[in-house]
Amino acid sequence: MPYSLYCQIQVSLCFPMISLLRLLLLVFASGRHADAWIGSMNMKQGTHSPAGEFSRRQVFQKIQGASAAASVVSISTGMPRSASAENTKSRSEGYAVRKSEAEWKAALSQRQYEILREGGTERPHTSILEWEDRTGTFFCAGCGTALFESEAKFHSGTGWPSFATALDGVEVEQTNALQANLGGSELRCKTCGGHLGDVFRDGWIFQGTPAAVSGKRFCIDGSALVFKPSDGSDPVVGDTYPDKPSWPEFS
Repeated sequence: MPYSLYCQIQVSLCFPMISLLRLLLLVFASGRHADAWIGSMNMKQGTHSPAGEFSRRQVFQKIQGASAAASVVSISTGMPRSASAENTKSRSEGYAVRKSEAEWKAALSQRQYEILREGGTERPHTSILEWEDRTGTFFCAGCGTALFESEAKFHSGTGWPSFATALDGVEVEQTNALQANLGGSELRCKTCGGHLGDVFRDGWIFQGTPAAVSGKRFCIDGSALVFKPSDGSDPVVGDTYPDKPSWPEFS
């Protein structure tokens, strides 16, 4: 069951008056349909810029807006916005590794900068790390902090690298229970403050994966990562497009 639909069912159990239209909107926005829609819109726009990019967070916000218009109850419940939109904490203050914006732009690629320093979201299925299954460790592309182990990685079908657990180098946004359950929490590198993605409490959906045990899904932008295989072979930079991108199609 897609996370967005699961969240809405939870709310509808508490508020029976939530309209059928709201549920139908979320069905459209779930799973493969959301990924395909995001991908098609981004391909039309031809940009990676957070300002012009349709991301998983923007999809969430648009569906919330549409559903609010369909139900007075949805307005009164105060459904949370996306995790990155809620988090106003500085990406520089209080972190061990700090650089000027000019220095970050010089050190990172355009896509890495937009994600790590501006909180953007890459298009689904556009990072080579989505298909990386070797044993090793995933590091922050900004400062080299260890973030995830390969044992925690699983294929969620969302188009973004997904992990069931994180290492100590990952900072999870402190937020209220409603936001954490419905909108997720933003993830940052604990060393440099770089945006990594979001964590959702829907791991139980992915039976047969490590997420079913942890109960969480760390949804990560591959461009924020660098993978170092344990066999000593060359590192793989997440800001690398796969040879043959596989865009989901409507069915």
